[in-house]
Amino acid sequence: MRVSALRLYSSGKFPPHTVINMPALSPTMTQGNIASWSKKVGDQLQPGESIAEIETDKATMEFEFQEEGYLAKILLDGGANDVPVGKAIAVYVEEASDVPAFENFSAADAGDSGSSAPAPAPAAEESSSTAESSAPAPAKEESKTPASSTKKPAVGGRIFASPLAKTIALDKGIALKNITGTGPNGRIIAADVENYKAPAASSDAAAAPAASSAPAAAEYEDTPLTNMRKAIASRLLQSTQQSPAFFVSSTLSVSKLLKLRQSLNSSAEDRYRLSVNDLLVKAIALASTRVPTVNSAWFGNEGYIRTYKNVDVSVAVATPTGLITPIVKNAHSKGLATISKEVKDLGKRAKEGKLQPEEFQGGTICISNLGMNPAVNSFTSIINPPQSAIIAIGTVDKKAVPSDVNEQGFVFEDVITITGTFDHRVVDGAVAGEWVKELKKIVENPLEMLI
Repeated sequence: MRVSALRLYSSGKFPPHTVINMPALSPTMTQGNIASWSKKVGDQLQPGESIAEIETDKATMEFEFQEEGYLAKILLDGGANDVPVGKAIAVYVEEASDVPAFENFSAADAGDSGSSAPAPAPAAEESSSTAESSAPAPAKEESKTPASSTKKPAVGGRIFASPLAKTIALDKGIALKNITGTGPNGRIIAADVENYKAPAASSDAAAAPAASSAPAAAEYEDTPLTNMRKAIASRLLQSTQQSPAFFVSSTLSVSKLLKLRQSLNSSAEDRYRLSVNDLLVKAIALASTRVPTVNSAWFGNEGYIRTYKNVDVSVAVATPTGLITPIVKNAHSKGLATISKEVKDLGKRAKEGKLQPEEFQGGTICISNLGMNPAVNSFTSIINPPQSAIIAIGTVDKKAVPSDVNEQGFVFEDVITITGTFDHRVVDGAVAGEWVKELKKIVENPLEMLI
């Protein structure tokens, strides 16, 4: 994605240069984390080369720069979190000979209005004598202080700390004035609070009440919110607050489905290995072509309901950082082998954080399968707006049913319980029931998926 950069021209202080801003690598991205830099100061930049890995709200993506030049300054190191889109993160120049001139370049020199707070004045500056303060300061003395200065905030001055650091400090009962900040410009970050250790009490404090007399503090571990977790929370809260959802459950026999899967896998000669989920993705897509109202989206603010002609099935995948829903596009027109290969590839890259935005944003209906966990018989899922339906799949179970051969006998069938969550603004109860009926018909007569 082409970077949005601010062109600056030569001044008496710095040669001609360009400020590189935090890019918006997805349509929903408002801030991101700098996972790592692929280039270092002085390296040559070529169009299309990755210069950094940026963690967006859903994935870690390569930041491909589209200009020629040399990286002259990195303003925010790898590991910087919650960087707003448009904030200055680096500088590049067109001539290699200009790189050394930017050794002391700072975000202030970039005119970075997105900076969260100005750096606090160094404590030594406030405590200087009258005679010293009357003398002119050496040129560029302040710019020689590294961005990650570990000086404590000046006594009585403003303390600069991230919102997460303030929250953790409040929970732990730690005074921020006692903490040394290691963030940009001496800002206190969450890790500083987590790593803070109170100084050991001196022997003079023996007369103080024994620590054991105080109630024992609860033991816990705080996990900082990732961009993905924030996005999940926002989307699901939006869904539960705005979508009037209702649920329809049904028990489906999958005995024939399992036999078809076994037969296809045994004849595939290792070309593919179908899973039950692959077959259900296809079945859900076909049911959605027969009852297209379910394959719709609510656009109330624009005044219409959009019914899709193609069925793009979002498949919920659990990753180390949260849930993501890569999309099998046009699943209704694809064969089972193709669906299987796509689901495996998308799932693998989702767990690695390598999906492109168009691979997980969109979709017309969603499937969430916990059937691999034998303890989960059934559950309900939350709709992923603006979609109107999500289908929750439980585990395969055994159920006794009357035998067709012996009227007084029973046989055991493999069954699953599916629960559809539907947006009542788009899908009426009778329509949802009709859709579930079609899905049941397809799953219990799986040869229909081969036609």
